Amino acid sequence: MRPSLLQTLKQLRLSGLADSLEVRLSEASGNRLDHAEFLELILQDELNVRSSRLISRRVKSACFGEAKNLDEFDFSFNPSIKRRQIHELAAGQFIRQKADVLLLGPPGVGKTFLAQAIGHQAIKAGFLVLYRSIFDLARDFLGDDQTPTQQDKALNRYLKPDLLIIDDMGMKQLPRRSGECLLEIIMRRHENRSTMMTSNRPLEDWAKLIGDVPAATAILDRFLQHATIINITGKSYRLRHPAVSLSNPGGSSGTKPESNRGRRNTADGEGLSPPEDTVAESTVSSVGGREANQAL
Repeated sequence: MRPSLLQTLKQLRLSGLADSLEVRLSEASGNRLDHAEFLELILQDELNVRSSRLISRRVKSACFGEAKNLDEFDFSFNPSIKRRQIHELAAGQFIRQKADVLLLGPPGVGKTFLAQAIGHQAIKAGFLVLYRSIFDLARDFLGDDQTPTQQDKALNRYLKPDLLIIDDMGMKQLPRRSGECLLEIIMRRHENRSTMMTSNRPLEDWAKLIGDVPAATAILDRFLQHATIINITGKSYRLRHPAVSLSNPGGSSGTKPESNRGRRNTADGEGLSPPEDTVAESTVSSVGGREANQAL
């Protein structure tokens, strides 16, 4: 490639085209491509590179704990998770409809994995996504050094994405005024943007977790109006592979892994007895407000 041509491509910021041009020139010569075919190929190369970079930037700005892919999820582990339903969510139609999703189930059954995987797929489909745990949300709005200007900036950050994922609702009771912050986010996004939440506690416990019954009622009234509720039951997905015993690091046969029944690990919620979820898997329509009030 002539240096002058390479310099021109750099000035035009066509780095994707520049990287593939040598290969495309050889391909055009060997396959006797006409000018239009050759031009289409090299422009598509540039578009592909730009799309890949855009996805990478959006994945980074989404603040996922780690990028998850639905192809990596073991749907056979918990039969209560319907593969078709999850893939339909990953297709993003609920985002286009500005609807919401709630994933309910005990700790470890795959709620966070699925939420992040759906979010990652939404980014590939061209949507803006933000992932925050409920504890991140509390820190973003209730930090000791938060000024009104910073709080307004944080609110705009939560209102902008096409899909907002709020994870870990119910891990512990929230700080005072958290309900007010969550309510404003849900109210402002209601029927304007999509929100996905995960929780390991049934809906009737949310008032206690938030510490504000009116706020919890208003949150559920709006959030459930157009929400798909997916209730996941079963064993911990994170513990599907038995841990290697410290006294037997080689994992020799003949030793059965210790049962997790009844164990409690307060550090990360693993091993907690599953809550008695009372919400069946369903799509909640306009009666969601009445259901929310009854749950509280």
